[in-house]
Amino acid sequence: MLLPRNHKRVFEFSEMIAKLNHSVLFSPVGYDKPIIKQNPSFILFKVRSFSTSMVTNDAKVTVTELAKSPNFTPRFSGIARNEAQNVLFDYLHSTRSFSFTDAEHISKNSPRFLQTLISKIDTDKHVAHSLTKFLRYNPINEFEPFFESLGLRPSELSVLLPRHLMFLSDDHVMLDNFHVLCGYGIPRSKIGKMYKEAKEIFGYDYGILALKLQAYENLGLSKSTVIKLISCCPSLLIGGVNCEFVKVLERLKELRFENDWIGGCLSGKSTYNWNRMLDTVDFLDKVGYTQEQMHHLFNTNPAILFEGSGKKVYILFGRLLKLGLKLNEIYSLFIQNPNILSVKCIKNLLRAMDFLLEIEMETEYIASIISNHIQLLGSRALKGPRTVCKELKVGRDGLCQVIKEDPLKLFNLVSKSKIKSNEQESSQEPSKHQEKTTFLSRLGYMENSDEMMKALKQFRGRGDQLQERFDCLVQAGLDYNIVTNIVKQAPTVLNQSKDVIERKIDYLRKYLGYPLESVVSFPAYLGYDMERISQRFSMYVWLRERGAAKPTLSLSTILACSDTRFVKYFVDVHPEGPATWEKIKNHSPSS
Repeated sequence: MLLPRNHKRVFEFSEMIAKLNHSVLFSPVGYDKPIIKQNPSFILFKVRSFSTSMVTNDAKVTVTELAKSPNFTPRFSGIARNEAQNVLFDYLHSTRSFSFTDAEHISKNSPRFLQTLISKIDTDKHVAHSLTKFLRYNPINEFEPFFESLGLRPSELSVLLPRHLMFLSDDHVMLDNFHVLCGYGIPRSKIGKMYKEAKEIFGYDYGILALKLQAYENLGLSKSTVIKLISCCPSLLIGGVNCEFVKVLERLKELRFENDWIGGCLSGKSTYNWNRMLDTVDFLDKVGYTQEQMHHLFNTNPAILFEGSGKKVYILFGRLLKLGLKLNEIYSLFIQNPNILSVKCIKNLLRAMDFLLEIEMETEYIASIISNHIQLLGSRALKGPRTVCKELKVGRDGLCQVIKEDPLKLFNLVSKSKIKSNEQESSQEPSKHQEKTTFLSRLGYMENSDEMMKALKQFRGRGDQLQERFDCLVQAGLDYNIVTNIVKQAPTVLNQSKDVIERKIDYLRKYLGYPLESVVSFPAYLGYDMERISQRFSMYVWLRERGAAKPTLSLSTILACSDTRFVKYFVDVHPEGPATWEKIKNHSPSS
């Protein structure tokens, strides 16, 4: 048995554990606006803002009010919603002078606000005409659909809506910083979370935010990694470069990880405590893990650091202490079985401890079973005691006695059906299943997780085929982590042949003249069929050559809009447009 190098280490960790929170360690697992003038008639009228929280007898209520009404579930036809969407787009783009991209995104991604708009008119009449007339005399609070389009829920708006403002252009500083983030490549759907968690960054003077983003690139991070990092942790943009984050990067470098490795491990669903991550690495170092062992551990199980920022390691350590194991014994268990700190193993170990405690086994027996069978306990997921007792037709006392007499029966009796289920799952085509699972594991999916099961259904093809298509994107010039994020956002990208993917990349670069990085903010581009891509790009290039279109519209603006909207804004805008469009469609090769 390996012991710590000296007693000083024991005291260091006694002090570290004392600082931990024991409760965490030992727990089981419409108001009226002033009268204004309306051009061109200069008629005075009262504007009722959508952002009001005042209840009136008027049937017209706001989005924030509706969000507070659990019984509000308006039902309108798809046609009515589409018409309302088009009217809102025209209002924002033509009347309020929003850019095409901003107006399109807001109108397409604020469904709750659209429902509210529709509820203000008589839907028995022509929706588009009625709503256009309504907006002519009732300016909206533009912050509501804007925030909703950024991914915020209506229930979150009341505390975020600025007071005494209703037009986005009135807060030009916020709008400028928003466009900086968009221009950098941060998805609009992520910016709402950033506004909620770090509102300060939207108040920076011109040029400051761009400098802060560049500061993180100066640490050696690629632009794609900075995008992922800032989307997940917007607070990093408050103040100077985060010192604790820099220390995490330095420790990972010491463990032979590339700077951009961290980008593939971050998730927008998690929060990160950089200081706790540092403590986790220091903890494993002082326990006795070598740099090679830590590199292997984090490389195969990055969730140890990035799910809870290492919290589960401390929880397991604390639970083992509570069972009566000595520090030296725990250190030895960790050193002799380094893989038990994987997320899956920790979860199974904590579940096994709860199982044994629930059948009222004494702690000394539990400690003995853990010490002697920790690898088995970490590798098997156990059923609940109630289920086992029912299947074996014994009470908890009887089950406890059986396991005491022969601890191995714990695995034979309690995890048998689980093992059988896993065997059945991959028995039909074991080699194909394993190849595919191996490929998905390299993308960051955890084995046997719900995400892995879902991914196995989404990605079609053999493991070697998926790898070939993935490598095709990397060889084209995209960063490995960027490609990983792309295929996770749009799995259908890898459900097409390598030849088709290469054709789409060539078309983007050579015909449209766009950089390959354009697909980062719109991965769905690679999923559209070649006929749609060819036809729409040909029309857009034709307009661009005649100065009738902006030179660098986003891919989503060209491809994602409906056929009706495309014709309105990319065909009918030029006298010869309709005839050219028909010619393009008749001569365009299908994919």
